[in-house]
Amino acid sequence: DIVGTMNLVDAIQHLGIEHLFKQEIDNTLRDIRTSEFTSSSLHEVALWFRLLREHGLWVSPDVFGKFDGDDARLSSVIADHDTRGLLSLYNAAHLLVHGEPELEEAISIARHHLKSMTRDCDLNPVLANQVNRALNIALPRTCKRLETSLFISEYEQEEGYSEILLELAKLDFNIVQNVHLMELKSISEWWRDLYTYVGLNYARDRAVEGYLWSCLVFYEKDLSFTRTFVAKMILLVTLMDDTFDSHATIQECRQLNSAIQRWDESAVTLLPEYLKKFYRELLRNFKVLQDQVTDNDKYRVTYTRKEFQKLSTYYLQEAEWSHQRHKPSFGDQITLTAMSSVIPLLCVSGTVGMGYVTKETFEWVASRTTAIVASAKIGRFMNDIAAMKRGKNKGDVASSVECYMNEHKVTMEVAIDKIDSLVEDEWRTLNQAHFEDHKLFPVVEQVVNLTASMASFYDERKDAYTFPTLLQDTIESLFVNPVPI
Repeated sequence: DIVGTMNLVDAIQHLGIEHLFKQEIDNTLRDIRTSEFTSSSLHEVALWFRLLREHGLWVSPDVFGKFDGDDARLSSVIADHDTRGLLSLYNAAHLLVHGEPELEEAISIARHHLKSMTRDCDLNPVLANQVNRALNIALPRTCKRLETSLFISEYEQEEGYSEILLELAKLDFNIVQNVHLMELKSISEWWRDLYTYVGLNYARDRAVEGYLWSCLVFYEKDLSFTRTFVAKMILLVTLMDDTFDSHATIQECRQLNSAIQRWDESAVTLLPEYLKKFYRELLRNFKVLQDQVTDNDKYRVTYTRKEFQKLSTYYLQEAEWSHQRHKPSFGDQITLTAMSSVIPLLCVSGTVGMGYVTKETFEWVASRTTAIVASAKIGRFMNDIAAMKRGKNKGDVASSVECYMNEHKVTMEVAIDKIDSLVEDEWRTLNQAHFEDHKLFPVVEQVVNLTASMASFYDERKDAYTFPTLLQDTIESLFVNPVPI
């Protein structure tokens, strides 16, 4: 039946084995979409709504109207007693797009009652954990691999759980974890040789964290090359970013950018002595990566290189602003720093090695659509809020928080509240991309996963990439501790 099928699909996704059943899930949800479905269960309706919207199948929020009371708000009976239904509604409503006030209200009401239930009700521990996780980050915005690491231990306490499905999930988690460990060893060796050779000791040494970031987005076993490629981009960008932000003079910033724009061995003469090894290694690594991909993928590496060059230009502009003590308007600041957030580069480099991405779909990624700009803004806003807590590097331009405070003459708390609301607005834009041309769905999903990964580094006003001890539990759960069989 439809409910049983939805629960199965949800369990497969939650257990992290969706990649084993992609085609079956797509076909099943299309069948569900065209079938007549009626239910008086808030949980079932919300699950139906979430699964379809997550997979790019449009459904109207009107389906929740039947649960309104006389005052057009959620029935008090549901609000007071149906924890599972409220949790499902809360998660589903986070797939809202612009112009859906009923889903905004559903989030607000559900959050209010769920918070009360966690304080006042005797919830079973598994459900309580799921509620608390959702109140922190709603399910559609979580990193799938992290959620899987938590849900596997909870699943056997779910009503009607499948023992064979759980066994498959445990085996798959450990197999994939072993693949990740082998890649992490290789990346660490590559990075240690590179970091030691270039001698930029002021730059952050972040091999594990850079690989983790890539792994959170592209965790599936068959995405090994993509995962490694993106991790190397993150680490090369870290060297460039820290040079522009924390060490180079404005003249050295200009010289580095000029050499990167030329992208030729002869341009090494433009650079101060301490940057020459880095520049040569940058060119060499891109050449090696291009030689490793198929002829059909080489153009994507070329686009990645162009994005790297653009990123250098953005870093230089930030350095120029800082050197001039320029205080940009909030609008000008976010226009520039969203692009310097590295998200556009990661979106492009994330297509390398993905055979199912067509040239047409790749052009969507490379053209900086509204969805990618929304993702970049979310990353920038989260980073800037965290930066207000940790202090800035000497070369950092004024953050979006500071620019908003200066422009509107408000306190930091007011500015952060406003920026939090802008993050929510950008998520609506990103959700809308699910319902564009369905051929684009695989790369839209990639952008959503990349955006979700930001929370692992910048949630709760922290900067875990700069202060990696904050990532210890995450690293242990994903790379060190296998799931007990």
